[in-house]
Amino acid sequence: MDALLVLFAALAIGGVVFLPWMRRRRAVQHVRQGMVVASDPMAAYGFVPLDELDVRLPGPDQELDDALAEMRRTHDWRPAAELLKSTGDDWERRWQRVQTLAGAAAFELAQEAAEQQGGPGATAAGGRVGGIWLRTWRSEAPKDPGGAQTHAQFLVVQALRDPGSQDFRMILEEARTVCREAALLAPGSPIPYITELAVARGLGDRRADYEELWSKVVQRAPQHMGAHLAALPYWSEKWHGSRKEADAFTERAAAAAPAGSLLPALPLFAVYDHLPEANMVRSLYQSAVVERAVEGAHFALREAPADHPMTPHVRHLLVWFLVRAERYPEAMEQLRLVDGHVGAVPWSYGRSPAAEYAAYRALAIAGWEQLGGTSADFPPPGHTP
Repeated sequence: MDALLVLFAALAIGGVVFLPWMRRRRAVQHVRQGMVVASDPMAAYGFVPLDELDVRLPGPDQELDDALAEMRRTHDWRPAAELLKSTGDDWERRWQRVQTLAGAAAFELAQEAAEQQGGPGATAAGGRVGGIWLRTWRSEAPKDPGGAQTHAQFLVVQALRDPGSQDFRMILEEARTVCREAALLAPGSPIPYITELAVARGLGDRRADYEELWSKVVQRAPQHMGAHLAALPYWSEKWHGSRKEADAFTERAAAAAPAGSLLPALPLFAVYDHLPEANMVRSLYQSAVVERAVEGAHFALREAPADHPMTPHVRHLLVWFLVRAERYPEAMEQLRLVDGHVGAVPWSYGRSPAAEYAAYRALAIAGWEQLGGTSADFPPPGHTP
């Protein structure tokens, strides 16, 4: 079951956006030790207990929670359709919700498969029910753009779960077909093209073709943070580019960002993606490159709207860098604003996202207290001073 929760967590925005990076694990043994040392004060700071951390999303989304609960109860697709209809052209939020809905269908299917391996009687009678709401959504409302967008993303999730499988290319080709169908159903929406970025990366599209696809995204949502994060892996050295190209992509976007954009935080993700495998040395996280990227993220968070759907993603990655740089008061401030949800990079790379997050949270508390801080000095989580 833990493995299935990890899959679901990886689909939160980052979820699918970052699935190609999931094989790069960080050495965290010293962090786990820190969690043991500093776990007792957790309640005093008002932090959410480990077993109550939500691995599905990077931050709260009550409407999405309600829709998912209703779909689990009824296996009906209509709560999902209504959710996306109400989201309208809030493209950042819509992209995140489409990813999570697709992830929910993939999770249900994987869970059902795991239960069937338990032998006769392990699954409820009546055949396959995992993700049935997505199948009926597509059959009963084939012209609903939300259903097509979710279906396309679901196929990408299924393919990227096992890039080495014989069906990998076939599933991605099917996803591309559904992406283009979804684009016809909602011509002004960037969502199908953002999903197709992962398809193009997996299929190894030529750079000219990838850039043409990217231009379609930019035409519709030039400042879309989620889209930039979806495009970034193509330019990284693990896929079809290099560190230099990834840095150029993120720095160009950050430099051209208008006021209120989160794009100045984008270089931090490129730095993270190109860290050396042996990266436990503190001086690395206090280097000029890292400090510049961290400050860019801080600047973006100050300037962007507080309710921007992508701010939790930036805050989670900041926690990781700030703890490693031993900038504990700053890490505690970010933890205060994101605690409770852990469905984001970098936690979703680990075998247990909640435990990975809690380990860094414990280290931040320990460092905070070594500097003289106490729980009495710490504002309640979620509180804006």
